[in-house]
Amino acid sequence: MSERPSLSALSNNVDENEIEKFSALASRWWDTEGEFKPLHQINPLRLTFIEQQVGGLFNKRVVDVGCGGGLLTEGMASRGAQVTGIDLAHDSLEVARLHALESQLRIDYQQVSAENFAATHAEQFDVVTCLEMLEHVPDPASIVSAVCNIVKPGGYAVFSTLNRNVKSWLLGIVAAEHVLRWVPKGTHQHQRFIKPSELLRMTDRHGLQAMKMSGIVYKPLQGFMIDPHDVDVNYIVALYKPNR
Repeated sequence: MSERPSLSALSNNVDENEIEKFSALASRWWDTEGEFKPLHQINPLRLTFIEQQVGGLFNKRVVDVGCGGGLLTEGMASRGAQVTGIDLAHDSLEVARLHALESQLRIDYQQVSAENFAATHAEQFDVVTCLEMLEHVPDPASIVSAVCNIVKPGGYAVFSTLNRNVKSWLLGIVAAEHVLRWVPKGTHQHQRFIKPSELLRMTDRHGLQAMKMSGIVYKPLQGFMIDPHDVDVNYIVALYKPNR
C-alpha cells in the first residue's frame, strides 16, 4: 500500500469529514448492491452522455476529477480514452488501482487536488470530468476553476451535481438517504447543492460555453434515465472551451 500523506498537505479545499465518509466505504465501491448501487446504475447513462457530447472518447486524454473508486474512470478507459483519475481519498484510490489491475486497464491514479494538478497540467487534456464531487467540497468554485484550466482549447468539461431547491431536498436527501436508503445517511448536505445558474456563472468566468444540460432522473417503472427537461435534482452539463 502506498504511503498516506496528510490531507492538509495536499489541499486547503477539502472537507476531511467528507473524505472520511468515502474512505469508510472504500472497500464497497465495486459492490453493485451496496452503498454505491445508484452510481453503478447511472454510470452507463453518464458515459453515454459524455461520449455523445465530446465526440467519442477513443484516444482522447481525459482527467476524472474526484474519481473515487474509479467507476466512471474505468468506463472511459474501456472506451479507449487515456485516463488519469485524481482524488484526495487514499483508500478509494487504492481500491481504484487494484480494480483497474483486475480489469486490465491502464489508468494513472494520483492522490492530488484539482488545484495542484491544474497548476502543473494547464490546458493539457481533451476532456475533464467532475461528477458528483462539487457538492462535497468547501469551495466548489475553486474546483470549477481548476477543471476549466486543465481543459485545452477545443476541449470539453463535464460536471454533474445536485440542484438546490425543495424538490432536491425531498428526493436527494429525505427519500434517497432516509426512506429508500439508496445512500448512507449524511452523504449530502443540502446547503452545498448548486443551482445550474450558479454553476454556469462559474464556468462563464473561464470562457466555457455550455453545450448540453440534462437531468438524471428516476422513474419507478423504468429506473434511472437522462431527461433533458428535468434538472430539478441531479443534473449533468457538458461545456466546450473555444480555441483562441
